[in-house]
Amino acid sequence: MYLSSEWKTEIFTTHGGEATNTGSAEGQVALFTKRIAHLTGHLKKNKKDFATQLSLQKLVGKRRALLAYLYKKDIQRYRAIIKALELRDIIK
Repeated sequence: MYLSSEWKTEIFTTHGGEATNTGSAEGQVALFTKRIAHLTGHLKKNKKDFATQLSLQKLVGKRRALLAYLYKKDIQRYRAIIKALELRDIIK
């Protein structure tokens, strides 16, 4: 399974500071990004999987909300996570 505990630990260590800091906004954005990439690949193969499509839309909305929070809270952290994950700057 792609959501193994070792995989999550690696993501939170890389982006959240430490493995136990699972609530950090950067770690959550990184986790959502990996999950979005996985679901996008699934939907390319299974075009009529509407339940997965709804889940993907919800994840994108959650990630966008977290990025908006980071933008308001600390713009440097926002810019760092955008650069690290190679995301577009969505806040205008």
